Amino acid sequence: MRKITFLFAVLFITIAVHAQQALWGGSQIVSPEINNDNTVTFRLLAPNAQTVQITGDFLPTRKMKTPYGDFDVPGTENLTKNDKGIWEFKSNILSSELYSYNFIVNGVKVLDPSNVYMNRDVNTVTNIFIIKGIPGDLYSVNNVKHGSVTRLWYYSQTVNKARRLTVYTPAGYNDGNKMYPVLYLLHGMGGDEEAWMALGRMSEVLDNLIAQGKAQPMIVVMTNGNITQDAAPGESALGLTQPNMQLPKTMNGEFEEAFPEVIKFIDSHFRTISDKADRAICGLSMGGFHSKFISAQYPDMFDYVGLFSAAMLPNNGVTSEVYKNADNKVKVQFSKKPKLYWIGIGKTDFLYKYNVEYRKFLDDNKFKYTYMETEGGHIWRNWRIYLTEFAQKLFK
Repeated sequence: MRKITFLFAVLFITIAVHAQQALWGGSQIVSPEINNDNTVTFRLLAPNAQTVQITGDFLPTRKMKTPYGDFDVPGTENLTKNDKGIWEFKSNILSSELYSYNFIVNGVKVLDPSNVYMNRDVNTVTNIFIIKGIPGDLYSVNNVKHGSVTRLWYYSQTVNKARRLTVYTPAGYNDGNKMYPVLYLLHGMGGDEEAWMALGRMSEVLDNLIAQGKAQPMIVVMTNGNITQDAAPGESALGLTQPNMQLPKTMNGEFEEAFPEVIKFIDSHFRTISDKADRAICGLSMGGFHSKFISAQYPDMFDYVGLFSAAMLPNNGVTSEVYKNADNKVKVQFSKKPKLYWIGIGKTDFLYKYNVEYRKFLDDNKFKYTYMETEGGHIWRNWRIYLTEFAQKLFK
């Protein structure tokens, strides 16, 4: 055990010394290096490491069993060490996309010390890079007019606490008196009001689509769908708590019941067009579940509904009124003729069969909807695509 501890100490001292050399003008390792042919070279200075691997969503996937189902997770590849103690791996040619990765040093997952760009997904932190093109350009900051992003608090009477929202307003919002339609964009289990900003690249996507004339200027509201949380981990009075997917009261109906408070707050604090025709709701996984039941519970509230890899059924034993007579509520919702009911899911998503069953219910009742099926499973790559497609169909 002491020998292992010593080896890790030497390894990370080496990495730290390298970082200090970069600060004081020493040569800096480039990693990741995006080559002209869209291959990517990764490098890590770790002369005392025994093994170095890389794992990332640009590598072939494997199945991992979890309590929630079978998930596609990235595979691994070995890096090769040269005579300078630098480990290196060169990828295959990659298509345009935002990718994430980690190194695995002596069996321990670590970040790339040469790459300061990273994202947090629940309690996992990964480095990121973008291959330009389509859709990578949509996920990048380009030379276009930019919207503004605000974090603000509202008081929920339903749960008797202040809660935080993230709100995007489009370019030009602060320069006039124009009224705007609103998209309510909901995250998945373990996420929070920051997830769509960081992992979904929401503001970049909307800035670019609006600048290209492909989407209408709109306000986008990102809520915290975990009803027991005030705000994202580390952003509330609870302090720097460990992010956790296993939160109490998840998908128990309280978030749906409290949702009209969010709309009332937004309509009273922003220049919104506060009618059904100018209001949309969508979300991924748990957020798709919330979008389905909120829009059915309040059928006069939204003319546009998007279900991205959505969970379709409440958990066993949940008795909320929101989930009772669900099929009849959907029938009432469609009797009011929503302008767009949009469903997207990956072919290998663990929720695929539940989406097939729900689509059969819609088909049997001749309810019109738009459907998109993509490669891959329950992954952000798909959800960014779904947001891009859905946003272009709103408020036309």
